[in-house]
Amino acid sequence: MIGSSAVVVVGGGYAGVMAANRLARRDGVRVTLINPRGQFVERIRLHQLAGGSDDAVVDYKDVLAEGVRRVVDSVTRIDAGERTVTLATGGTIGYDYLIYAVGSGSAEPAVPGVAEFTYPMGDLEQAERLRAVLTAAPADTPVTVVGAGSTGIETAAELAEAGHLVTLVCGEVLGPYLHPRGRRSVAERLAQLGVTVLEGPEAMVTAVTRDVVHLSGGHTLRNSLTIWAAGFGVPDLAARSGLSTDALGRLYTDDTLTSLDDAHIVAAGDAAAPSGQPFRMSCQAAVQLGPQAAETVLSRLAGEQPKPVDVSFVGQCISLGRRTAISQFAGKDDTPNRYYLAGYAGAKLKELVCKSTIWQLAHEARRPGVLSTALSVRKAPRAGIPVPNRGSRGR
Repeated sequence: MIGSSAVVVVGGGYAGVMAANRLARRDGVRVTLINPRGQFVERIRLHQLAGGSDDAVVDYKDVLAEGVRRVVDSVTRIDAGERTVTLATGGTIGYDYLIYAVGSGSAEPAVPGVAEFTYPMGDLEQAERLRAVLTAAPADTPVTVVGAGSTGIETAAELAEAGHLVTLVCGEVLGPYLHPRGRRSVAERLAQLGVTVLEGPEAMVTAVTRDVVHLSGGHTLRNSLTIWAAGFGVPDLAARSGLSTDALGRLYTDDTLTSLDDAHIVAAGDAAAPSGQPFRMSCQAAVQLGPQAAETVLSRLAGEQPKPVDVSFVGQCISLGRRTAISQFAGKDDTPNRYYLAGYAGAKLKELVCKSTIWQLAHEARRPGVLSTALSVRKAPRAGIPVPNRGSRGR
């Protein structure tokens, strides 16, 4: 029987909600979820918010277990020694264990002019701001989208389908995750939508001004609106709190998702770097890491050794407007293969994935642990890169 314990989950995205739900129905475990927004954000629908076809939010009552105490606020510091978190509005909340699930957002731009003259797509507020600008602009407003990962591709296709004149600046390659066969399919669909695709060594953005995007090849693009979708970063909360992180700011953990600095801090989702080998930032990984982080906490509360992290991938779905998508299949280790599903069938599968993700959160809230998310990928501990030793705060 687990005694009365307080677990604080920092972050209310896919990983945080799954972790809180897994914990909530355990006797004697009091769960507090801290998140700066009052609604759950469907990150995988932010491009739809920008394009005007979805609001990308879900009421927490539909996805979060009733027993979870919810605090709408931001955490500014984690005090591992005192086992407290400091809130932006003042005050502190204590914990016995903390799950660090702060997620990701737009990366800090290193290119001159990006912060001043572009519209990022990393979170709800940024997508809402972009939507307001697009609504006020003429339908044929020229748009430049920088970044050819899933966010950039989906945003470019969504806006082109709505009638905008879109240029997609890829950098080296369109859809770097995709298998070459899948990449060709995406290129064909973008061409059908009228999207101009620029890729290769001369298609790197070197600077942005109010009206011009400067490229590495010496070329310039004149446009009315530039959207920045070139990569994601993570909040610096862990680093600011004196915890060990990788270069991007993800919390260093061992293979059980436990912080290398303190055994009472466990990480999940995009901001975790287990054994120095973080998984691809995605809701696909987050919905698996969240419950496993919770199980690590429950194991420690029960005096048992937590199990190593185990995540299995199946691929990546990318919308190409409202009627078409591509589902790129991959091996369990996230290596894409030659198989994909495109067109209308791909769009149906993508929408099924989006809806089933919310269903999975809700199901975990009602019947925690019934859905097995720890699919077997590795039978032995992962071989990680060298990471710092556990610090003096380790318990």
